[in-house]
Amino acid sequence: MVPEPKVINVDQGEKAYCRLLGGPPESVTMRSGQVVLQPGESVGKHSTECYEELVIILEGEGLFLLNEGKQLAFNADSVLYCPPNTQHNIKNTGSTPLRYIYVVAKIA
Repeated sequence: MVPEPKVINVDQGEKAYCRLLGGPPESVTMRSGQVVLQPGESVGKHSTECYEELVIILEGEGLFLLNEGKQLAFNADSVLYCPPNTQHNIKNTGSTPLRYIYVVAKIA
């Protein structure tokens, strides 16, 4: 069954997490959500496993923390890409909330 087209409201205020797409039957393989991190907070180290991940930064600034201590700084209007099987974390290093949308898709 092919999912139906849809419009998803992302204005969830300051909620820490809001699921946008949960995979089948809402989408073919895609999952997504909106995350809000307060200053100094991080999402926590985790792995993409068998998924590719795209992170779209809407507001704020921070660090994309990767394996072996690699750190990539970002700010609003940045897009982060994380390949499969990659340990990573996102940390808010700014003085305002960091708000982003992540999209993951299972690799074939």
